[in-house]
Amino acid sequence: MIRLEEQGDMAAQVYSKTSDAMINLIIPMAGKGKRMRPHTLTTPKPLIPIAGKPIVARLVDELSTVCQGQISTIGFVVQELAPAIQAQLRAIAQDIGAQAHFYEQKAALGTAHAIFCAQKLLQGRIIIAFADTLFRGNINLDTTQESVIWVKKVPEPSAFGVVKLGDDQLVTDFAEKPTSFVSDLAIIGLYYFREGHHLQKAIQQLIEQGTVQDGEYQLTDALAAMQCQGMRFATQEVTEWLDCGNKRATIYTNQRFLTFLRGDKSLIAPTARVHDSVIIPPVYLGKAVVVKNAILGPYVSVGSHTYISDARIQNSIIQEHSMVRNANLQDSMLGNHVHFMGKIAELSVGDYSTLIV
Repeated sequence: MIRLEEQGDMAAQVYSKTSDAMINLIIPMAGKGKRMRPHTLTTPKPLIPIAGKPIVARLVDELSTVCQGQISTIGFVVQELAPAIQAQLRAIAQDIGAQAHFYEQKAALGTAHAIFCAQKLLQGRIIIAFADTLFRGNINLDTTQESVIWVKKVPEPSAFGVVKLGDDQLVTDFAEKPTSFVSDLAIIGLYYFREGHHLQKAIQQLIEQGTVQDGEYQLTDALAAMQCQGMRFATQEVTEWLDCGNKRATIYTNQRFLTFLRGDKSLIAPTARVHDSVIIPPVYLGKAVVVKNAILGPYVSVGSHTYISDARIQNSIIQEHSMVRNANLQDSMLGNHVHFMGKIAELSVGDYSTLIV
């Protein structure tokens, strides 16, 4: 296995051979996902499936479309990961024709610090995308802009970082969780920079000066510093911003993506088997799923090799190699290798659990 720091050196060599038209994508994903426990005790949050595909894979697919296939390299900022997880992330990059590189964030020191861990990729055209940010929108990225920040209007801006726009529709001010109204345009966690080295220098200066908020280096501080030095920030507004921060939000995001994919034949694997059952679309069934004497849907995702019988399930996520029998579930999440039998209406069960009620 290639060590993380060795891969960073390789990434610099890869970039030097890459066309200026190509884009480096940096995805910080080193958070612990505490609000998603027990599911994140065994699986990093960005790898939890949404409509049968990991969150981070959904993100990469959307960004590849927005960038019209120009992403050449993906830098995953991670805590130390098992080889199997690194292989999964590498495959996600390869699916869009990009190379994956891994950078270790040993301490949770904020958003700017996470990005700086991948500083070898902070050159040329770059996109920063936080791993639990999913979006929908008919967007064509204007790579001629100095910088672009993706935003969404929200009803309660005090919970977010926001931007204020001038008459020319360029950003005039940044505010982190403002207590009084500044703007209702929330930053969703997606950023484009035409010259990544400007961001690298701004973050480096934050770190050298020890500029922190609550012990963390914040990206909004780096952006404000860049603006003071003349950087012009444009914005693009998404039509839908989807969160995967907790169980309920993740189930809703699964519901929305199943809705987007309604009618897609790939939602039902050819090897899935349905016997004496009713499927109410949209539903995702992975390979070798078996459903007997059950009603599934709407908005249910079932991972590969899972067996369901004598059950009524709606608006739920059930992962791989699990067994659900004699159950009546809704608004639920079951992990991998779960064995559940019972009539509980709503449930959240992590991997390798058995629950019979």
